Amino acid sequence: MTDTITIRPLAPEDEAEWRRLWKAYLAFYGTTVSDEIYETTFARLLSEDHPRQNALMALLDGKAVGLVHYIYHPHNWRIEDVCYLQDLFADPEARGKGVGRKLIEAVYRAADAAGCPSVYWMTQDFNAEARRLYDRIAQLTPFIKYQRQG
Repeated sequence: MTDTITIRPLAPEDEAEWRRLWKAYLAFYGTTVSDEIYETTFARLLSEDHPRQNALMALLDGKAVGLVHYIYHPHNWRIEDVCYLQDLFADPEARGKGVGRKLIEAVYRAADAAGCPSVYWMTQDFNAEARRLYDRIAQLTPFIKYQRQG
């Protein structure tokens, strides 16, 4: 096979594969979420009532191997919205084949089409494999994330 990568919007029939991929993503970061979060998030990603929450699936020769979640939101320093790429994951056996790059580039195109020129994301400092890709297709910023305690 030729390793054909297809990127497409999340569809209702993707729930099992989406859950498998997102569960593996969360496990990589040492966390889990409840079934209620899986169900609510999947419903929101497909709902016309939540147009700012979006998801794409990556298929490699027809098999689901990656996902990306992205969210549009207002920004006080801009007129237009910005796009937060919240979750990005490629199955380990599909890495190095361009899945992550194609998912990010698809988010870039979606953001451009929505009139949203800024796309940003965060990753853990130890995520060296992903950071090699990010260093090629994005600009590292000096910001450090803080989060409310408790």
